[in-house]
Amino acid sequence: MADFIKIYEDNPNPREIKRVADAMRNGALVIYPTDTVYGLGCDITNKNALEKVARIKGVKLEKANFSFICEDLSNLSDYVSQIDSGTFKLLKRNLPGPYTFILPGNNNLPTVFKKKKTVGIRVPDHPIAIALVRELGRPIISTSIKDDDEVIEYTTDPSLIWEKWDHLVDIVIDGGYGGNIGSTIIDLTDDEPVLVREGKGSVEL
Repeated sequence: MADFIKIYEDNPNPREIKRVADAMRNGALVIYPTDTVYGLGCDITNKNALEKVARIKGVKLEKANFSFICEDLSNLSDYVSQIDSGTFKLLKRNLPGPYTFILPGNNNLPTVFKKKKTVGIRVPDHPIAIALVRELGRPIISTSIKDDDEVIEYTTDPSLIWEKWDHLVDIVIDGGYGGNIGSTIIDLTDDEPVLVREGKGSVEL
């Protein structure tokens, strides 16, 4: 059964954040709040955990389109090929925020993603998500958790999330009610930005 951990958004408890980050280093799957919807994530370097997430989502790991949750843009060059100044300014203007930006990947991507030419970067405007990444010391691989209800696409109540997911994950963070609108996805791999999915973030960049 998954641990159900209450962490307050306004002032995330460092001890609880460390507890979750330590569990991630050991392969734990964690459901946590973001500035859009609750996400399912794990340590970017833990292959076993990555495979579990892919299995839950019903996709092959090497073909999975997971987002990289980052603390800020300072480590962008770790996973992203060189981008022009206009693209960087666009990222800086809109992050942290409810966006996923698809960027060209580089040769430093984790081994399981070596064949992928692009990477989705997220810097959520949410204290718990950012604190987790900061404590872990590297990005979190993340994917949104979807609800079976066609009307409510994303689950918003952490206690209901825990009831549904407790046999699939190791930790569910209760960070309060989440949203049910996903991030806006923008592809920046070409000359002009391309809207892939309109979500919470404004498309007027």
